Amino acid sequence: MANAGLKPVAGLLLVLNLCMYVIVAAVGGWAINHAINYGFFIGSGLQLPAHFSPIYFPIGNAATGFFVIFAVIAGVVGAAAALAGFHHVRAWSSESLPAAASSGFIAWTLTLLAMGLAVKEIELHGRNARLICMESFIIILSATQLFYLLAIHGGRSGPIRSMMARGRERRDMARQAVAGHATSFV
Repeated sequence: MANAGLKPVAGLLLVLNLCMYVIVAAVGGWAINHAINYGFFIGSGLQLPAHFSPIYFPIGNAATGFFVIFAVIAGVVGAAAALAGFHHVRAWSSESLPAAASSGFIAWTLTLLAMGLAVKEIELHGRNARLICMESFIIILSATQLFYLLAIHGGRSGPIRSMMARGRERRDMARQAVAGHATSFV
């Protein structure tokens, strides 16, 4: 690709995003496990309450269940997108860009969805330190994933650039051929 100067930036952002996505998925997994172990239990013969939600979390507030589910999905998809990103940063070619860009874009949109739910959870108050950590990571990831996408697209060589580069190569080859013939006649 034409701009290899952005390759280290993309690699650094990729490693940072991978670590943060794994942490988000791990904390989200803990929250789901906690909700399963200490969630809402109802005895036989009793009926469900009128406002029962199947996404009930004994920690946090009303938005916690939705936030945790979408954050875990964003974390897993983001970690998978990082694998395609590692391949692209290693190859740094226009052939590996579409896979890295499309998977990174899907991870970014899911992260934005989880960020919206994190903002709602922050607005409702009443959450513990692990959920605050996960909210913070999701909000930071929404920016760093965007910067990663910009970095890998900033290094791409589009059709105009590649046509211009081929034109310059042909021109230089023609000049060298003319210069080689000119010296052979003298």
